[in-house]
Amino acid sequence: MQDLLANIKIQVNPKTYVKDPETSDLGKKIIQNSILLIDEIGFEEFTFKKLGEKIGSNESSIYRYFENKHKLLVYLSSWYWAWIEYRLVFSTNNINDKFEKLKKAILIVTESIEDDSKTEHINEAVLNKIIIEEFTKTLYSKNVDEENKEGIFLIYKQINYRIEKMILDVNPDYPFAKSLVSSIIEGSLHQHFLKNHLKTITNCNENVNPSDFYIHLIENLLR
Repeated sequence: MQDLLANIKIQVNPKTYVKDPETSDLGKKIIQNSILLIDEIGFEEFTFKKLGEKIGSNESSIYRYFENKHKLLVYLSSWYWAWIEYRLVFSTNNINDKFEKLKKAILIVTESIEDDSKTEHINEAVLNKIIIEEFTKTLYSKNVDEENKEGIFLIYKQINYRIEKMILDVNPDYPFAKSLVSSIIEGSLHQHFLKNHLKTITNCNENVNPSDFYIHLIENLLR
């Protein structure tokens, strides 16, 4: 799977950027270092001026790629979910058992992420930390309806649709497949957040991953 992923360009909606950062060394440098800087200081404190200082470039050069820092975060989130979708498709494609296929899909969208060395300028493990901490900021905004119409969240929704179909393949009579999928995906981010910061209100810890919880949930709910 890793070799296949290495030859695939992650596609992100052009509405998220002014100029595709994947088309230049500076663009890739912006992506690489924005991930590291957001992880270091948080999205609230992150600015294009600080990013420019980090990469040794003018602030104006970053605006040639992204309209504002919200659009940059949306781009990073879109890239992340597109990467997750590729992993989901390749990891489940040859699994014939419907329930095992669903369990594998749940694992893909809820597990702790390790860096993929095939993508040199993007550290997926650090990006995953940003998604856990900041992803809701891409959804809970005044522009969410407009951005949804532009297809900004299409990849994220496609993951939901794929897993919804797997749930219905396992149990066609289950009436809340859409709600279950969205609860699992966003809930797993929340459980990772709690595991990292508010440890006393989750059962997840160094030995129990959110994946364990959600696989246990579907085993008891759908069978």
